[in-house]
Amino acid sequence: MTKALREGDLDMAICLTEGIVADIVKGNGAKIVKVYVSSPLTWGIYVSQNSPYKHIQDLAGKRFAISRYGSGSHLMAFVKAKNLGWDTKAINFVPLKNLEGIRAGLAGGLADAFMWEKVMTQPFVDSGELRLVDECVTPWACFVLAVRNDVLENHLPAVQEICDTINLYVKNFKQRPHIVEILAQRYQIDLEDTVHWLHQTLWAENNVVSDEMIALVQDTLLNLGVIEQKKQYAEIVARLKN
Repeated sequence: MTKALREGDLDMAICLTEGIVADIVKGNGAKIVKVYVSSPLTWGIYVSQNSPYKHIQDLAGKRFAISRYGSGSHLMAFVKAKNLGWDTKAINFVPLKNLEGIRAGLAGGLADAFMWEKVMTQPFVDSGELRLVDECVTPWACFVLAVRNDVLENHLPAVQEICDTINLYVKNFKQRPHIVEILAQRYQIDLEDTVHWLHQTLWAENNVVSDEMIALVQDTLLNLGVIEQKKQYAEIVARLKN
């Protein structure tokens, strides 16, 4: 998503908060305009079912598969390693493009473990392909909506209308008829897991992006060495009307 924004392939994108903040600091010509999902994201840490690694401590210094550098699977591995007191410089990353590539990489011995959103990965645990070793919960709202700067400059009323429409739609999203069944079928998730996911997921109903959240994300990324400096709030966020 961040790459597509950078290259002009997308005008707007719903991105993982830590990923887009890091990329904006590194020069992505976009800004965050609203929080999309205000609840945190629960990442699972997985190994192959036949892996010799049973506990999270066993994975220190091992090879972590990621989709790409700068992605959530990459950045959150840094966060988890920091929380565990590991040497973050000792983590070995293996970029494998997407979840399908990562699963194939684990099966083929290219990597030892990976991190991915827990609910969406649960079917592969249920099938016996993967084993959940541990979890990591993001300390901030997990998804935000980002817009290229040139789109903001030339089409601000349209961006405002889109954000206002999202806010209106999500207010009653959980009350939509048969929404649990629809989501479970679309994403091939167990009904009970879908109910749990829907219960814990909160969508933002306004266009507020707090300074505190942006500061926390930047402080964390700076501490981990993912970014070398911080930017001002106004360089990362474009304020819209509520």
